[in-house]
Amino acid sequence: MQRRTVARRASPTLVDRVVGYFSPAQGVRRQVAREMLVRAYEGASRADGWRVKRSGASPTADHAADARELRMRARSLAQNVPNIVRAVNAVLAMRVGQGIVPVWADEGLAKRWREWVPHADYDGLLDFYGLQYKAERTRDVDGAVLIRKHIQRMGSTVPLKLQLLEIDFLDVERNGVLAGGREIIRGIEYDKRGQRVAYYLFDRHPGDAGMWTLGRSGTSQRVLAEEIIHFFDSERPGQQDGITRLAPIIAKVRDLHTYGDSELQRKQLESRMGVLAEMEGAGGMPPPLPEEAGGQKPGLMDLGDLAGGGIVGLPPGMTNPTFIEPKAVPGFGDYMKGGWKEVAAGYRCPYELMTGDLTEVNFSTSRMSMNQFRAEVESEQWRVTVPRLCAPIARWFVAAVDLVAPVPAVVAAPDWSTPRWASPNPVQDVASDLSAVKGGMQSISEVIRRRGYDPEAVFSELEGDLVQLRDRGILPLLAALWGAQNPIDLVAQMEGQGQK
Repeated sequence: MQRRTVARRASPTLVDRVVGYFSPAQGVRRQVAREMLVRAYEGASRADGWRVKRSGASPTADHAADARELRMRARSLAQNVPNIVRAVNAVLAMRVGQGIVPVWADEGLAKRWREWVPHADYDGLLDFYGLQYKAERTRDVDGAVLIRKHIQRMGSTVPLKLQLLEIDFLDVERNGVLAGGREIIRGIEYDKRGQRVAYYLFDRHPGDAGMWTLGRSGTSQRVLAEEIIHFFDSERPGQQDGITRLAPIIAKVRDLHTYGDSELQRKQLESRMGVLAEMEGAGGMPPPLPEEAGGQKPGLMDLGDLAGGGIVGLPPGMTNPTFIEPKAVPGFGDYMKGGWKEVAAGYRCPYELMTGDLTEVNFSTSRMSMNQFRAEVESEQWRVTVPRLCAPIARWFVAAVDLVAPVPAVVAAPDWSTPRWASPNPVQDVASDLSAVKGGMQSISEVIRRRGYDPEAVFSELEGDLVQLRDRGILPLLAALWGAQNPIDLVAQMEGQGQK
């Protein structure tokens, strides 16, 4: 069918035939060009029966149709499938780890931040970095998460509290047009310029069935947008909410588990070893079988459990028994491994981290895979996590500090230190960093920051260590260990600087 369609569409026109009659070479060139035009976008051909679901739908329409069902299925996978649990945790360990830490230029704000971190959680269960991890995990599984700001004055302590809410709290059934050009679309209120001004949130999770009477209204309430961080990854222009990170792999994981369950059931059936045998008797009929309970005769001869390596005596009249042995299905392991590799690619996680299967890994392939994974994680850190989660919370924090203590007129936004990556070859990586620093291609601070540490803190610790070593007379030994050509001159120089 497809060939006939292509041939008809690429057939020469009347002009082509006239040109070909007078100039065959030109006619051939015209026909070749026409064939190339027809075949330029074979992916857009409709002859193969492929019809895209909701072709041309907006991000909002796609989200309204599928987001909730995808979210429910993604939660089920993240709770019940071991490989998915491992993959989710592996990605979060690299992206968040022990926390993405701010580096404040103002020491007063840095001190206030350290004091506030243990008390950041509105529910009182986690510190700030635990909230970071939970917010990122919820975004990955659900597609989005809401962080609500609460101001609770508690003396000199920074009065900021952060409450994490699942996206289910958003009343997506609330839509309408308001005065002044404002409108509500799926629980989010926009002004006439299209800017978000409010969210409509439930007092209690809609999934708390039967609990709405416990002092809650059961209807959504308007909350100003400045009190909410709507944390999600906007993949399409105009997208107003997020889609679970597991969306591309949900169907594939289900297929793999269905196939695995089918193979398990087949093995269980085969493990009940069957026996085919000939029965001697008049007319080839089997001898009478004993009556079963209830007066019914069994349809098959039961030999009981056949133990491995045992010798079973056959009943009278049974000859030439044939045992039905289970047979392995070829390609099962290869199919499952290939399927999980596809799942790992869809989740953007190395197959080895998702499954723990290191049979095909060597140092070179592992390094290439982890370098690519690191680039993707760092891109997401600086494209989504820092600007969409960390930076808004830092602004809330400065505003909350201003309620209890004076804040500089101009506050520089903090730098953010991401978790350090474990090196597969530390010696080689350190040598590479030192060469880059010596060549002027990067600063020492940049190297320290890439390893997940605060340069100012490292320099302060080094300074204190060197002073103690000098005062205790250990500095010459340290200089020799560092490979200084003239440790005495180095020590004298450092002591002279210390006296100044």
